[in-house]
Amino acid sequence: MSDNSTTDYSTIETEIHGRVGLIRFNKPQTLNALGNDIALELAESARAFDANDDIGVIMLTGSGKAFVAGADISEMVKLDYNEVYSKNYFTGTHDVVANLRKPTIAAVNGFALGGGCELALMCDMIIASDRAKFGQPEINLGTIPGMGGSQRLARTIGKQLTMDLCLTGRMITAAEAKEMGFVSRVFDSETFIDDALMVAQEVASKSLAATMRVKEVVNRAFETTLQEGLLAEQRLFYTTFATDDRKEGMQAFLDKRSAVWKHK
Repeated sequence: MSDNSTTDYSTIETEIHGRVGLIRFNKPQTLNALGNDIALELAESARAFDANDDIGVIMLTGSGKAFVAGADISEMVKLDYNEVYSKNYFTGTHDVVANLRKPTIAAVNGFALGGGCELALMCDMIIASDRAKFGQPEINLGTIPGMGGSQRLARTIGKQLTMDLCLTGRMITAAEAKEMGFVSRVFDSETFIDDALMVAQEVASKSLAATMRVKEVVNRAFETTLQEGLLAEQRLFYTTFATDDRKEGMQAFLDKRSAVWKHK
């Protein structure tokens, strides 16, 4: 059960579970297809949770049979080059998730195809229901991934598997996705949301000062050389010695008690 829910949105629902901010895509008639309406509300709600000091983790999930079944093709089919280029289509809203500072979890309960798969890849962790399906089917529409699929997928599962998915457009199961390495855990669909929330709450129970640094330095590993990444890790490690939570965590360990985090 949620501590709080918000109904001010028309295509998403937001809930607060302790220190977890949950965003649920709720446009089942289109299998939560990513149109401009969902994109704008996703951006607004995600930024709000990121700015909320009482939230430690942001989790995305979907209602019905899908996480996000892809982009809204009925919306995209009408667009031309000048429109998508001049309006920076997708990037202006969807990339908000990739740029959030707090840890993010994609709880994929069903179809995560095209833009849905790319949106999941923007998150720091992907947890899947055993009924989840993943894929980059843009090739079947005469186009290519446009929200980072070719780039984030390649950095996650490598060239060969990325080429396979992007060139064939095939769907894969949650078990296959886990074997490939871009899903961290797979849970039974009957208890999925509770299990996913347990993982999110475990992360949210840690020091936010530490989890934000973990996110920053792990992401750095994909943007720089090993030597530069090691230096960045060392420097961020040093900064924890200026936080109240590092002092509390070490003292609590010595005292054989649970730490009480201030998240600073």
